[in-house]
Order: sequence, then C-alpha cells, then structure tokens
Amino acid sequence: MKRLIIDGDPGVRKDATIAYDDEESIHVFNVNRQGDWHGPERVQLWCTVGTEDELETFQTRDYIPHHLEVDRVEAEAVEVLSEKNKLNV
Repeated sequence: MKRLIIDGDPGVRKDATIAYDDEESIHVFNVNRQGDWHGPERVQLWCTVGTEDELETFQTRDYIPHHLEVDRVEAEAVEVLSEKNKLNV
C-alpha cells in the first residue's frame, strides 16, 4: 500500500484501477482532493493505492498512514484503466 500524490486531476476517483510509471493494475482505495481553495496552481489528489491483497488491510485500518511509502507523479503519467474496480461492488 502506498500514498500516491498526483499533481493535477487525471479523472481518478475512488474504486478506480490505474497504471503509472512501471506499476500496473493499482487499485485506488481513497482519494483526498487538495488545493482547491488556497493550494498550488494545480489541484493535487492524495490517493491511498494498493493491490487487491491489501484491500482488507485498508478496510480494517490495519496500517499507519504516516508510515506509507509516498510516490508523486504528474497527472499526465497516470492512466485510468477502469472507473470502478470489482473489489467494492
């Protein structure tokens, strides 16, 4: 599980499946939108992302958010593979 900071808004929403850099089929568990009012020129999306195996860990909050690895990418580097994944249907 990681924290992914996206500079800009590529259309990523909760429960989507995305790909960026060398990572493929990453599931978006949570999205927090930052910077709409007083933030940087472009909005930032702070996402909690992970694999299918990490979904239960996220749902039970069995992790420490401050200890997650952080990746930062531009919106153009993120490809939305599906709007909603089948994990939370």
